[in-house]
Amino acid sequence: MTAERTVERGAGERRARRKAEASAGVPQPPWAPIRNPMPPLELLDEDGVRRIDDTALRVLEELGIEFLNDEALDAFEKAGCKVDRSTKLVRFDRAMLKETIAKAPRQFRLFARNPERNLVIGDNTINVGPVGSPPNVSDLDNGRRPGTYQDVVNLIKLNQMLTCVHHAGGTLTEALDLPADSRHLDLYRAHTFLTDRCFIGRGIGRERITDAIEMICLARGITHEQLKAEPTLMTVINVNSPRRVDKEMIAGLMAMTEHGQPCIVTPFTLAGAMSPVTIAGALAQQTAEALAVIALIQLLRPGTPVIFGGFTSNVDMKSGAPAFGTPEYVRSTIIGGQIARRWGLPYRSSNVNASNCVDAQSTHESLMSIWACIMSHVHFMHHGTGWLEGGLVASYEKVIVDAEALHAMAAWLKPMDLSDDALAFEALKEVPPGGHFFGATHTMARYEHAFHTHLIADWRNFQSWQEAGALNATQRANVVWKKLLESYVEPPLDQGKKEAIDAFVARRKTEITQRGIV
Repeated sequence: MTAERTVERGAGERRARRKAEASAGVPQPPWAPIRNPMPPLELLDEDGVRRIDDTALRVLEELGIEFLNDEALDAFEKAGCKVDRSTKLVRFDRAMLKETIAKAPRQFRLFARNPERNLVIGDNTINVGPVGSPPNVSDLDNGRRPGTYQDVVNLIKLNQMLTCVHHAGGTLTEALDLPADSRHLDLYRAHTFLTDRCFIGRGIGRERITDAIEMICLARGITHEQLKAEPTLMTVINVNSPRRVDKEMIAGLMAMTEHGQPCIVTPFTLAGAMSPVTIAGALAQQTAEALAVIALIQLLRPGTPVIFGGFTSNVDMKSGAPAFGTPEYVRSTIIGGQIARRWGLPYRSSNVNASNCVDAQSTHESLMSIWACIMSHVHFMHHGTGWLEGGLVASYEKVIVDAEALHAMAAWLKPMDLSDDALAFEALKEVPPGGHFFGATHTMARYEHAFHTHLIADWRNFQSWQEAGALNATQRANVVWKKLLESYVEPPLDQGKKEAIDAFVARRKTEITQRGIV
């Protein structure tokens, strides 16, 4: 193929993608990462942040973190940490810890197979990814049910069509109709075929990561060495709080680090359950656990990108159920951002709620969560669309309700137009006292311009709303997600690459069946 034809084909593919986005019958702004022009909110003064940080360092010095992996213990011992082989506890020297973590970059780039979907993680950019890992799905038509592979496909397609979603996410729901030991291959194949954005690999064990690495290299047509220089894959490494890092997570972390791919290190600190009941104590524990794992990554491969993950919230002490989108969650998210900035690390938090259905509770808790993410200057918003029931459900309608909120927040963050034309002195001059601006020249020139494009909002008065069928917001969201799926167009991928990926998946499934996954 000539260079001219390659350029022409690339331009044609871009036009096809834009046409697909525009033809959805659901108006949306163009795809773009969200830029946050505001200064981050500082809930604590410098002394307050220092006290939490100092407590975290005391935890690391005096109590230690349990690492259930001998290779990790070797790395810590070599770096001068105090390692107790009998208990697997690692205790850290402050100076060594600060020197080690300083090697992590303040920001980095992710390279998608479509270069137009490359991302910057850091600076003042907010990148949104969809819900991850719920075992169930729900929609108004079929109710709440176990997730299937078809749901995985639908949710990947749906989020691909949303211009407020920047990252494809990972396991948008568990495909419980597929074998547990090989379903990750079907998930990765769906991501590489159905979306042109970066995705998250499963960090449970080494082979699930190395499978993702191979499939990404095939999809992008690059070598392992190029992938190290141009990372594509992320994974979430959860600490088994309190103060334990499981061997499967460490194995996944090591595979990611060997290939230079970034890990989102996220302790699972729910106050009163897996961490102290006070938010200050939970944040101290979150900080200690995250720093310990980030230090391991930097000891294994200095300069490897990482994200400091925050997930601290409270639980209902009567039932033990997690609560999200609460004042405690907002407080911990914003202070978590302060701590991440203190250590010079990119930050992750989430759009989460604890409601059992797409109702007012789910919406106001999500808005609290999104607002906290924005004010904390989060760089990666996980679970941005579709999270329901404390993470047990991926909801089709909630995907759309969340997208509406994200579009609104992105519009709010855009710089205000202060040109002479926008200040509208001539319009004020044209309309007499007591008049109206509906027919003013200034208004009519902008008649078709929407200040904010809505997916599901309906501004009609009660009578016209009732005459139109009186659908509530959740019902309108049901209509919208179906329209988006109907208009989905698969992003182009070379047929030879597809065949190579299919061959790899078939070979790996055979190997897994014969010997089981390691």
